[in-house]
Amino acid sequence: MILRHAFTPLDNARLAHLCGPLDEHLRTIERALGVAISRRQEAFRVEGRRDAAEAALRLLGTLYEQAAQPIAAESLQLALVGAAADAGPAGPAGPGQRVVLHTRRTDLAPRTPNQARYLQQILSHDLSFGIGPAGTGKTFLAVACAVDALERSTVQRIVLTRPAVEAGERLGFLPGDMAQKVDPYLRPLYDALYDLMGLERVTRAFDKGLLEVAPLAFMRGRTLNHAFVILDEAQNTTSEQMKMFLTRIGFGSRCVVTGDVSQIDLPKGRASGLVEARSVLAGVEGVAFTEFDAGDVVRHPLIARIVAAYDAARSPAAGGAD
Repeated sequence: MILRHAFTPLDNARLAHLCGPLDEHLRTIERALGVAISRRQEAFRVEGRRDAAEAALRLLGTLYEQAAQPIAAESLQLALVGAAADAGPAGPAGPGQRVVLHTRRTDLAPRTPNQARYLQQILSHDLSFGIGPAGTGKTFLAVACAVDALERSTVQRIVLTRPAVEAGERLGFLPGDMAQKVDPYLRPLYDALYDLMGLERVTRAFDKGLLEVAPLAFMRGRTLNHAFVILDEAQNTTSEQMKMFLTRIGFGSRCVVTGDVSQIDLPKGRASGLVEARSVLAGVEGVAFTEFDAGDVVRHPLIARIVAAYDAARSPAAGGAD
């Protein structure tokens, strides 16, 4: 199918930013969506499969509106994730999947159908699991929902935790007190909070007891009422730790568990609590699972290709280990 569109009134600066140096942005869009784009001044011609051509034309219009300044490569890649979802066989997320979260990030929105489903399930279930590869937004979106719940006063505090398991390395005895020893393991959670709330608000929230970030071992014996609780890197929990964590959920609380079962760092012979929970809790009322794949990666496009290559290598047909 061939679609045409002309941007009026003509703005040469916006056109230059939209196309990128030597039309680099247009070539990136072509590769990502499988279309061919040509232009003469402000007139664009897009050729390809109908849904892909329509998604490309919508993307060009969106980028043109944002092109008062040069378009950063990161912004283009994020926009392409949403456009690729629109062009995919599942189609774009429907109106019922639209989720608006109250955070400092005004541009925060699900960029793939799986992300939209994930947000809907977090908001409608007391316990949600997000399982998939790195870069799919599992943790960031969960923290965004937690910040939103705190802003709306539907919970009284946010509790973020993850197991302190080394990723294959031996780090030895770290210097400092307990907080300084576990801080490197929890740093990604702090980064998400700073991005969504800002440094000053995060600091004030910690001082008031509205935020808590702690290693999983500190959860034993507690009951977490009226809290939004997130367990990150759950693939590195043992079966006993996962059961311990899930039984911490109290009244008025919501819990999200995230992890990547392809990156388990437990010692050999130790079963992952996340893998077991996915099997044991399937079909349990009030529990929801969202499975992400390479198509949901919202980082550099190379990451999606790396994830897909590893998945293919692990598939039984390729003779890889499961």
